[in-house]
Amino acid sequence: MRRISRITVAGAATASLALALSACGGTSTDSSSDSKGDKGLAIAYDVGGKGDQSFNDAAYAGLEEAKKEFGYQTADLEPTEGETDTDKQQRLESLAKQGYDPVIGIGYAYAPAVKEAAAKFPDTTFGIVDDSTVEAGNVADLVFSEEEASYLAGVAAAKSTKTDVVGFVGGVDIPLIHKFQAGFAQGVKDTDSKVKVISQYLTQTAEEGGFSSPDKGKTAAEGQIEKKADVVYAAAGLSGQGVIEAAAANKIWAIGVDSDQYRQEALTKYKDSILTSAMKDVAKAVYNLAKSVEDGKPETGIVRGDLKTGEVGLSNSNPKFADNTELQDAIKTAKEKIISGEIKVKSS
Repeated sequence: MRRISRITVAGAATASLALALSACGGTSTDSSSDSKGDKGLAIAYDVGGKGDQSFNDAAYAGLEEAKKEFGYQTADLEPTEGETDTDKQQRLESLAKQGYDPVIGIGYAYAPAVKEAAAKFPDTTFGIVDDSTVEAGNVADLVFSEEEASYLAGVAAAKSTKTDVVGFVGGVDIPLIHKFQAGFAQGVKDTDSKVKVISQYLTQTAEEGGFSSPDKGKTAAEGQIEKKADVVYAAAGLSGQGVIEAAAANKIWAIGVDSDQYRQEALTKYKDSILTSAMKDVAKAVYNLAKSVEDGKPETGIVRGDLKTGEVGLSNSNPKFADNTELQDAIKTAKEKIISGEIKVKSS
């Protein structure tokens, strides 16, 4: 075991506040900490922060699982509006200096910050979700085959549409979200070539609010609904809540993303309009990295979750989805063909 003593510490909110304040200071190059031993996993959220009912909340679930099992202090820090890579780097370095290990940046935007912080704290394990470019000896690049889950979402959409028009709403026009779109469109077309896919990205950059603006998501979905789309899939973080709201108001299907959005408390009043969610198990990836450090064998390099490992897939929470035998059979067949390699899913 990495830690000789562990102390269960209450008051995570207080700890987070203290860390947030210290992160505003200068950059540290000290890779040691007298408090190391009773502190464990720390995460720094992506755009949208905790409460997005999607990507960031999944990471928090992994943190909570690690905290419960290992009995150590954890920390989770929110992003700030208009922050720079330097701000992110200082946040990660503050966590490392105070003894947290591992330290995980939630989202591809943390890549430059993780790279710099990892170099200054070589004895700390860092992680980054949704990026495979850092390539450092003490960094785990936690990535997923989102296109595979999205392909299955496309199968579900093609089987569920009555108008032969479905929609895709991407938060930001970047390669990561292109994977969702490509897989979804391929799944639709392979299932029923007559079905039209309407695609739209909310913004060109994350700074413009593509992942954090439910109003933008709602407007985009309403535009697609006007064009007869009766199933809309959103890969847009917090903005996806607006897509789900528009679907519910217009009595069509929405497909959620990252977390099982049917079960998200904040979306309870819309859940009957959430057909399924294309999930990636960020919680498991976060927890597994924490466990690897706890076991003294830290994960490093690219750590991929896909259909074969069970870390991407579709949720079955909505009974109307789970009990549809024809739909479930189509999804099962597609899943088996992807895992066997018979179906090659595009990522762009």
